[in-house]
Amino acid sequence: MSTVHVIAIITTKPGQREAVLDLFNANVPAVLAEDGCISYEATIDTENAGPMQAAFGPDTFVVVEKWESMQALGAHAAAPHMKEYGAQTKDMTADRKIHILSPV
Repeated sequence: MSTVHVIAIITTKPGQREAVLDLFNANVPAVLAEDGCISYEATIDTENAGPMQAAFGPDTFVVVEKWESMQALGAHAAAPHMKEYGAQTKDMTADRKIHILSPV
């Protein structure tokens, strides 16, 4: 089995990013405890990165994840704590794009 990398781009409704990140960060320990989770963290635009940066903007954060397998990622998506997080953030989220990548 090959590791799986996930880049999840989450765009919140205007002004809701901090509230969603608070809920996200409260959920991180449960995710890191899942079988097959190698890493899981939220990231935002780096300030003063200069012209080389293509910024996501003030209402977006990017979740960078690494999983041991697609099976582990699938179990993560179905986990009760993820369903709860989704329900808690549903009305604060404008868009979500999930990119699942494999190393070459």
